[in-house]
Amino acid sequence: MCRMQSPTESRAARLEASLTEAFAPAVLRVQDDSARHAGHAGAQPGGETHYNVLLVSAKFAGMSRVARSRAVHDVLAREFAGGMHALALTLRTPEEWGGGPDVIASVAKQSRSG
Repeated sequence: MCRMQSPTESRAARLEASLTEAFAPAVLRVQDDSARHAGHAGAQPGGETHYNVLLVSAKFAGMSRVARSRAVHDVLAREFAGGMHALALTLRTPEEWGGGPDVIASVAKQSRSG
């Protein structure tokens, strides 16, 4: 991904934009967990180092868990090089996520509003 980075854009916003561009997710949640890791290895005073990501995408169909993780890490390589330390991933296809299109649409709407 060759996304231009804005100096004022938060890392969470950059993660969301990069993952959306690469995976066209049905559901995407990016949560900054840095405060929970204060004092731990890799934590920085300004935060933006530890993230939890839920990503539901049809592009994961036929991919192993390891392949999905590698694909996400490849997309976010610049963020890791720029100080992101840890990334907890939940990666599913829409079928694995379950609940059908109505549940996915509801979760996606909540993700965008909250």
